[in-house]
Parts: sequence; C-alpha cells; structure tokens
Amino acid sequence: MDTPNRRAFLGFARNAVAAAAIGAIGVRFIEAAEAMPMAPDLAKAATQSDPLTQAQWGPGPGWGPGWGPGPGWGPPPPRRRQRRWVCWWHRGRRHCGWRWR
Repeated sequence: MDTPNRRAFLGFARNAVAAAAIGAIGVRFIEAAEAMPMAPDLAKAATQSDPLTQAQWGPGPGWGPGWGPGPGWGPPPPRRRQRRWVCWWHRGRRHCGWRWR
C-alpha cells in the first residue's frame, strides 16, 4: 500500500473543492428552474401572446459623441509627439535607438 503524501492529499482536496463548487452551482440552477413560472395547461400557453420580446438595440440617446442629442465628449486631445527608446529586428540583427511615436 502506498503511503499518503502531500501531493495525494492536495489532489484529493482539489477534487473535493471542485465537487463542492459543482454542487453549489447545481443547487443554484435548480432553484432558478423552480422559480420560473410555468403554465399549468400547455394548450393555454400556445394561445397566449408571443413569449419573445423585442431586444433593445444600441445605446440610448445622448450616449457618447455623435450618437444623439447629448453633449458628447468633444474632439480628442491632440497627440504629442514623443520619442521613446525601442529595439527592433532588421535583417536578423537587433537595432536599438530613439523612435518617434
């Protein structure tokens, strides 16, 4: 018989935590399914109004620049030209130097 070691115990503990998490998620799904309304008569459910509702599309009016009557954010700030030290490959060799951004 193999002697118990730390790796075996950690594997067992990981499997136990995973099983507990899956069980908790399953309980949540069962609770959500029980809370959903169901028609007692299926023939009645077919004659009711369409169960689908129209989805909203896009942001509301005035959200962001140019998407409605709202004020928007204005034009973006001008980009400042900055130099930065970068390295790049050219013909199989590495070159480093200052580059404009």
